[in-house]
Amino acid sequence: MAKGRRTTHRSVSGKKLYAVRDSKGRFLDIQTYERAHRADLKRKSKAEKDSKKKGK
Repeated sequence: MAKGRRTTHRSVSGKKLYAVRDSKGRFLDIQTYERAHRADLKRKSKAEKDSKKKGK
């Protein structure tokens, strides 16, 4: 399955938004850049998980 692509928009108040679309171009999710960025930082990448296993 292909990864959902994010496009950026601006809200009426001027905050940066991320819009995730499906393969047909329909919106799946719209969230603020701030929330999306915080969630990305919280999640570990596959490479980070694998390096932690090797380090033990």
